[in-house]
Amino acid sequence: MDEQDLDPDFAERFHRERRPPCQLYLISPQTLSAGFEDRLRAALDAAPVAAFQLRLKGIDDHAIARAAEPLQKICADHDTAFIINDSISLAKRLGADGVHLGQDDGDPRDARAILGKDVQIGVTCHNSRHLAMEAGEAGADYVAFGAFYPTGTKKVEYFAEPEILSWWNTLFPLPCVAIGGITPQNAPPLVAAGADFIAVSGAVWNASEGEASAVLAFSGILA
Repeated sequence: MDEQDLDPDFAERFHRERRPPCQLYLISPQTLSAGFEDRLRAALDAAPVAAFQLRLKGIDDHAIARAAEPLQKICADHDTAFIINDSISLAKRLGADGVHLGQDDGDPRDARAILGKDVQIGVTCHNSRHLAMEAGEAGADYVAFGAFYPTGTKKVEYFAEPEILSWWNTLFPLPCVAIGGITPQNAPPLVAAGADFIAVSGAVWNASEGEASAVLAFSGILA
């Protein structure tokens, strides 16, 4: 089978029969306000969350490590994987459950050598099938595609179409993550296309009804 687009009905049926249900992957705000620990606890109390990624910008690793300690414990108490963004060395220092690497953040092979076989390694692949296949060959545990929708969380340079999720999970057993501007309203096409995880940030932390209600809304869609 080559990289041509697959029949969407076949892809969706194949996904349902072969893979477990889509799960929620929560990403932190870029800065943490006072009381964020309680907000994270409320979000994880609301419904199952597979992973929480700590993604902080503009501060050094020592400050991130201090912020991470209580959040890591909250995640452990909720059986939620604690993922560090960008930094292999910080993931090692904290004993994190995983690290998520952008294209300029290091090689998955090096991350594996440093972090060991049990740590989850994810790689941002934008809208590129080639980058995703390279990440898989390098030993990544999951690949992330996006952005699928406009987002204010970060500057968007690449947009992906849902078909890339169907193509990926029909050909490869490695899980794929959909990211970028995802809300409870626009998530269903990505779930139907075959996303194994939906990665969200602003739709939870900026939700007018609060993070717990937002997580519940996503949970209803994923169920």
